[in-house]
Amino acid sequence: MDYRVLLYYKYTTLDDPETFATEHLDFCKNLELKGRILVSTEGINGTVSGTVEATDKYMEQLKSDERFKGITFKVDEAEGHAFKKMHVRPREEIVALDLEDDVDPRELTGNYLSPKEFREALLADDTVVIDARNDYEYDLGHFRGSVRPDITRFRDLPDWIKENKEQFMDKKIVTYCTGGIRCEKFSGYLLKEGFEDVGQLEGGIATYGKDPEVKGELWDGKMYVFDERISVEVNQVEKTVVGKEWFDGTPCERYINCSNPECNKQILVSEENEERYLGACTHECATHENNRYVKKHDISEEEKATRLENFKSLVSQ
Repeated sequence: MDYRVLLYYKYTTLDDPETFATEHLDFCKNLELKGRILVSTEGINGTVSGTVEATDKYMEQLKSDERFKGITFKVDEAEGHAFKKMHVRPREEIVALDLEDDVDPRELTGNYLSPKEFREALLADDTVVIDARNDYEYDLGHFRGSVRPDITRFRDLPDWIKENKEQFMDKKIVTYCTGGIRCEKFSGYLLKEGFEDVGQLEGGIATYGKDPEVKGELWDGKMYVFDERISVEVNQVEKTVVGKEWFDGTPCERYINCSNPECNKQILVSEENEERYLGACTHECATHENNRYVKKHDISEEEKATRLENFKSLVSQ
């Protein structure tokens, strides 16, 4: 394949994120890269797509910068760009946990576990494995036996921990996320909250799935990614579908955004049911005046009324 997708981050000091963002955007555009990069005084967090030649030049440039010494790139082959545009944006944090007393992973973070060590932790009876991602990411795929936090945003994870602290406090905790960046802060937060034995999957799921020894074992489903691919395979040994179709509960790994732009909820939906329910998650969203599915497919009022009748059958089930 001629293209690649890079996933990476580095906690480091950037004195002037605004200027860096402007200059880095120009650099990326000159390489004809596309993607999303966040920068702040605490570092860089990015994912970009581009040709093999362009991504090689990009990685070489960052590795040669003393500020990013030791940066690790997770590399996926791709058939083309995984993004439509190129954005580099300055932020308060490169991953938002919104703590009053922030965690600096360079000073406090959980023990790093290799893929092999993490697999052993998954099988250990005395260990609790907590997914540090959002609920919709978990629902598409997760490590077998891991705990699913009831959150839709990473910044809500501390509150969820406080609500469930008693059941985890005396346990050995290991956590994981897509590429490792969320775990860096989350594991540090757990240590600040008094948890004593905290570990994290180094490099995240993206690294675990490519490890030649573990080969993604004990992962079920697919890994959610924040680009146009939506999801990628992880387990090289066996294929298991854990996602459930929004309307009928059948196995499904196809995510869409609700067609109501004011809702935009991500739901797992088959092509048949997307058509049947006008791309919406509820009757209310299906009838929204700006329903994107209705506009895109130029659905007539008569046909719209017919499909809206399908929601009545859901109530009676």
